[in-house]
Amino acid sequence: MSLDSILSSINSFIWGAPLLILLSGTGLYLTLRLGFIQIVQLPRALVYMFKREQGQGQAGDVSAFAALCTALSATIGTGNIVGVATAVQAGGPGAIFWMWLVALLGMATKYAEGLLAVKYRVRDKNGFMAGGPMYYIERGLGLKWLAKLFAVFGVLVAFFGIGTFPQINAITHAMQDTFSVPIGVSATVMTLLVAAIILGGVKRIATVSTVVVPFMAILYVATSVLILVLNADKVPAAIALIVHSAFDPQAALGGALGLTVMKAIQSGVARGIFSNEAGLGSAPIAAAAAQTKEPVRQGLISMTGTFLDTIIVCTMTGLVLVITGVWNSGVEGAAATNLAFAQGLGNSIGATIVTIGLLFFAFTTILGWCYYGERCFVYLFDIRGIKIYRTIFIALVGCGAFLELQLIWILADIVNGLMAFPNLVALIGLRHVIVSETKDYFQRLGQTRFDADESQTAVKNI
Repeated sequence: MSLDSILSSINSFIWGAPLLILLSGTGLYLTLRLGFIQIVQLPRALVYMFKREQGQGQAGDVSAFAALCTALSATIGTGNIVGVATAVQAGGPGAIFWMWLVALLGMATKYAEGLLAVKYRVRDKNGFMAGGPMYYIERGLGLKWLAKLFAVFGVLVAFFGIGTFPQINAITHAMQDTFSVPIGVSATVMTLLVAAIILGGVKRIATVSTVVVPFMAILYVATSVLILVLNADKVPAAIALIVHSAFDPQAALGGALGLTVMKAIQSGVARGIFSNEAGLGSAPIAAAAAQTKEPVRQGLISMTGTFLDTIIVCTMTGLVLVITGVWNSGVEGAAATNLAFAQGLGNSIGATIVTIGLLFFAFTTILGWCYYGERCFVYLFDIRGIKIYRTIFIALVGCGAFLELQLIWILADIVNGLMAFPNLVALIGLRHVIVSETKDYFQRLGQTRFDADESQTAVKNI
């Protein structure tokens, strides 16, 4: 039995019904119990992204916006460009629908993660804010063994999952395909840049992220919108195909023959989680560093990350892939998205923008995940050995360029799924804290009807 077959079997087991139910069930429960907070409070959350919190005594290392950008730097990456392509190729256009659904529910999950991150954070021996699932599992649930298990999985994801292999592999191959830059040259340059920045810690990572992430996201989305406008007559049919094939994969003809609804769901959910990381427990590690005194406020800001990542950016990629027909062309990974954008604009400019966007998105994802893994490592071993962690991380960044694409994504899915389990257990275990904190915050704002919604009647006593 080959390594690919073994890993594929493990991946299918991890991303089977239990994890899918746990992910969607947690998001659905929080959505209902919090009165559809991701929809009702989204306008307020978007304002909070840019509005500085009033008052004194906001503990934290970076601004709330910088904390969000740090989280987005780790979130917006290959999942938005390469991950969407692989999801649609594996599960058909219907996978995009399941991405949307998991993102909608994931916004409530991400809100809860950000809230708990600030509520249970601590200041470490070096004077920096430390938080995330490790801390709300230990301090909120009192399960230190589960907190350590999460931290171990977090380090594994940083080393072998989202943090290294998919990002550097996508960058180097895209640079080779678009600009004919040898893979070895790109890998060397990227590794040296990563090494130079991560030594500066979260503040340097946040500084880079607040400049790069908004600029590239706007450029990428603007290009996507232009393609959709130029092909406006195809958009309604593309949306109809996405929705129809979510429940009837055979509706997508050609190479989609043999697709199943379960495959569409698995592909959409797995790639959706890879992209927006809702439920994974990564974003709250960055949220804990925010300068705020209100857990709920940071929770609202955190949930905008999922909205921007999946509902906006992933949707743009998915629609371009479907309207151009490239999803079913046999071209894989970043090359598929490159081809779709080139066809959409009718020239090579689209492919160039995709490659540049992928370069910066993936690069900032590497930086963000180095920080996440580092915080998990420090939780396990204190500050001792941090140089060893950084050395291993940098070495793995260089190696990722030379691995097989399919192996990379299977390995990433496995460690992502492992990381999600302890975090979702914590969200369920601390559900009453989440609801109580939310109710208290909105009552102080004068919204005393927060938990009077009929939508919560069926679940309020759970």
